[in-house]
Amino acid sequence: MIMQEKTLSYLESHIPEMAASAVTQAYWQALASGNTVLESQNGALYEISPDGTRKKLKNIAAPTTVVRGEKRRLK
Repeated sequence: MIMQEKTLSYLESHIPEMAASAVTQAYWQALASGNTVLESQNGALYEISPDGTRKKLKNIAAPTTVVRGEKRRLK
């Protein structure tokens, strides 16, 4: 049982890097298939085209800082 817990803990510790890798892969796959993607940077939302052009769509609010373990209620 302890071995299973160690294995599970090890796998869970790698979830953030696996998720980041999956998002990056999806980003490039979308562009490679001819679609545009959205990206936020410096308080603005941009549309990125497969040819590399960036079009500013609008200004957006700053990200919400969340402390690990904090519970938030969505409206």
